[in-house]
Amino acid sequence: MPRWERRARQQLSDQEIGGGRHADYANANVLRRIISEHGWPDARLVGEDGARAAYLIALHADTYLIVQQVADRAMHGAVQRGTAPVGEWVRLHDRHLLNSGVMQLFGTQYRLGADGWELQPVREPDRLDARRAGVGLPPAAEALNNLRRRFSAEPPSAGAAHDDPPTANLTVAA
Repeated sequence: MPRWERRARQQLSDQEIGGGRHADYANANVLRRIISEHGWPDARLVGEDGARAAYLIALHADTYLIVQQVADRAMHGAVQRGTAPVGEWVRLHDRHLLNSGVMQLFGTQYRLGADGWELQPVREPDRLDARRAGVGLPPAAEALNNLRRRFSAEPPSAGAAHDDPPTANLTVAA
């Protein structure tokens, strides 16, 4: 089972958790230096895989809030220039807001609650679907149903192809 699925299903060992936190912190330090020297590492600078890795590193920098803040601002600038995907930025922005103690704006962050996956607090919930539509995201209820369906399914076999979705701790971005 891929690491992200074990993580989301609360099946990581203490050693895996500690190793993951260490790697997230080390990667965040490297990303901070790259941003300070070059700005957001978009695909023009580091290629598609490198840009995706930078986004995932920033997203997983939950315990290194200054890096998330710097990355959020730098990636937003890249989105405005058309060199970074808006969908990735909104997930990073929501994650940064929640980690800063502020309600998220686009409703991309979920947590595992007593009754399964639930949306974390959202600012102005009555306007949420309009904000989501403005950045190309489906309605919040549809996204939550898709997330619940995805995690209620049996995990794929160890040899199956997979993507590493943006997950950290018990929080999932969808």
